[in-house]
Amino acid sequence: MTVLSAALRAEATALGFDAVAIASPDALGDAGARLRDFLAAGMHGDMDWLADRPERRTSPRGLWADVQAVIMLGVNYGPATDPRETLAQRDRGAISVYARGDDYHEVIKPRLKALARWLVATAGGDVKVFVDTAAVMEKPLAASGGLGWQGRHTNLVSRDFGSWLFLGALFTTLPLPPDAPAEDRCGSCRACLDACPTDAFVAPYRLDARRCVSYLTIEHKGPIPPELREKLGNRIYGCDDCLAACPWNKFAQAGRDAKLAAREALNAPSLAELAGLDDAAFREKFRKTAIKRTGRDRVVRNVMIAIGNSGDAGLADAAQARLADASPLVRGAAVWALSRLLPADEFSALAACHRAGETDPQVREEWTLGVSQNDASSPLPARGER
Repeated sequence: MTVLSAALRAEATALGFDAVAIASPDALGDAGARLRDFLAAGMHGDMDWLADRPERRTSPRGLWADVQAVIMLGVNYGPATDPRETLAQRDRGAISVYARGDDYHEVIKPRLKALARWLVATAGGDVKVFVDTAAVMEKPLAASGGLGWQGRHTNLVSRDFGSWLFLGALFTTLPLPPDAPAEDRCGSCRACLDACPTDAFVAPYRLDARRCVSYLTIEHKGPIPPELREKLGNRIYGCDDCLAACPWNKFAQAGRDAKLAAREALNAPSLAELAGLDDAAFREKFRKTAIKRTGRDRVVRNVMIAIGNSGDAGLADAAQARLADASPLVRGAAVWALSRLLPADEFSALAACHRAGETDPQVREEWTLGVSQNDASSPLPARGER
């Protein structure tokens, strides 16, 4: 390790980073080929930005020709308790650990800029910083520099922090010597693959994003595919199942960054409360979080799916209130929720009132499907008898 590399690590630690690795911009290995296969199979779904000029992702030099070294930095956001505990609270929403505190992009980027300024002042050169905001393959670069390895769930796994690291990248024109790559220590373990509620892993190290709960609840813009709705359970934003299942988490400490700590209001929030959020209330509740960027309509869509999965007829009124929502995305999900919670005669009566006046064809189809499915199933007792 050079004197500059040692000083860089000390400065990064002082700025709040928990892990530092230096990677060569030419050390992506087969990551580029795997990305091209992923895109060719259409597994990126709605994420068109992944397919936009993929050559920029397959090599850091495609993004910046002058880069000589990539400094990968990690911040531990490990939870204090197992996030899967929320899944048993069916009247509550499960939010991914990473989204329960301040938006990590906004927390980490100022630190990256501070480290970049220090590096230029100390050793010269030019720099660029990235926090999941450009065509940078952070996880393969982090693995090539020894920060961890890409586990079978495709996420980075660290011997010190398990599966709980936020990543940022600093590109520099300085020819810093790279660190040794990390050894893949997953072995034959299948814990993360078996934990996936939607069977999104078509093979170890290969994810079909179109089935991933995180993709469906965050990136996907349309209705949740009917065959996957029940599998979402009460997951309303992201999914931690494959991360939380990783055995290497037993060596990880809880994250120490106060800004990234979970807000109490986002630990298992009430589905009934979330269902009633209008745009202004949504923006206030999720102020400064990553959830705010997804938008109110997609999140309330997810809440409707969770209500439909709750088995709690007491939440039917919260879903019924959304039948008049301005967003057809929300209305359609509310129809599905009510088809699961109401007895057939009540649902059919609602359909008779709402279907004819519905202007969106997808929502009308939800009414039609709901009626046909209820007619085909055994009658449910009235709500007062449950």
